[in-house]
Amino acid sequence: MLSAFRASACVLGGLLVATMVGGDGISERARKLHFSAIVVDTHDDTTQRLLDERFDLADRHADGSIDIPRMKAGGLDAIFFSIWISGKLTGPEAVKRAEAQIAAVHEQVRRNPKDLLLATTAREVRAAKREGKIAVLMGVEGGHMINGNLDVLRSFANSGVRYMTLTHSVNVEWADSSTDKVAHNGLSDFGRRVVREMNRLGVIVDISHVSDKTFYDALEVSQAPLLASHSSCRAICDAPRNMTDQMMKDLALKRGVVQINYHVGFLSQEFREAEKKDPKINEDIALAVRQRCGDDGNEACQLLEGDKITREFVAQGKLPRVDYAKIIEHIDHAVKVAGIDHVGLGSDFDGANMPYGMEDVSMLPKITEALLRKGYSEGDVRKILGENTLRVMAGVERVSRELRSRK
Repeated sequence: MLSAFRASACVLGGLLVATMVGGDGISERARKLHFSAIVVDTHDDTTQRLLDERFDLADRHADGSIDIPRMKAGGLDAIFFSIWISGKLTGPEAVKRAEAQIAAVHEQVRRNPKDLLLATTAREVRAAKREGKIAVLMGVEGGHMINGNLDVLRSFANSGVRYMTLTHSVNVEWADSSTDKVAHNGLSDFGRRVVREMNRLGVIVDISHVSDKTFYDALEVSQAPLLASHSSCRAICDAPRNMTDQMMKDLALKRGVVQINYHVGFLSQEFREAEKKDPKINEDIALAVRQRCGDDGNEACQLLEGDKITREFVAQGKLPRVDYAKIIEHIDHAVKVAGIDHVGLGSDFDGANMPYGMEDVSMLPKITEALLRKGYSEGDVRKILGENTLRVMAGVERVSRELRSRK
């Protein structure tokens, strides 16, 4: 009798689980939470694709990670399009190309007014959510694009740019990068002026990519909260682009947020070690990218093909497979170190190698499901998905108003 009862209970339990969890592995509770929350992604490199006039975000594309149909399917409510130019390109040409990307973002909003809304404040992001639209924001990824001119920074801000990453992968003339040799011992005097002007303009100071000393200099100078728009945890994956535990704690003391990056080379130490063990792997990937994209500097092709070729190398056993569960591991670590109010999402979609199970934006509900399964409360999940980022935005806006009112 007891055995029969247990068997019936198991069958009933199985039916209950099947009712609660869909074929995509997302429970009804997670789905409801995810699509009612405001989900913000602070770093996407899809902008390179927008330079092609034939590309329309309204179409569902077979390649890449971002378009309107998949953003809706993944419940993404606000996206920061990255304005990116290689740090090796400087001067007026870098400014010109950055302006072209800003214009391309504006054009996509113009083409798709029913789905997209250009936002520059936290309040506008919330308004877009209420209207059932996706808030479009912009971040300049690399201070070299202002060409050492604060007027260019002001022009970017007037065009809607709401954060600037102080450096990319190489130093700028006023700040050191995490992946270049020390040249300025952090921020130069002009670099400090840049940070102060960003505070006045309401442009978030983004410290992803910068050297540790540049980070601490920016932390000291800035009166507003800072953002690491797409960085992960160095304690888990020892990449200089990632943040140490102490850096995350200090960022939190300044009311800032670390936005976890999904790139496999910043998530997995195993993947990083495999690259180090055989440097020729990266050379082979670069060669394959050139063969598919040519040498004409087609950044959009290079970014997309780089991800595809890396997956081919994984399939061949040349590189280890990295699962999206590593994203959750980094989020969980950052929360334990910095606190629940200081962690968010900065995917690097369309600009990096995504882990398996997080190939595109439609898969974002998996993060909500995984966090609930780890025991996070619904309120805390909402913070990670977007509320923490909106708080930083509001804080930066408040400091900007205070500084402007003094003059």
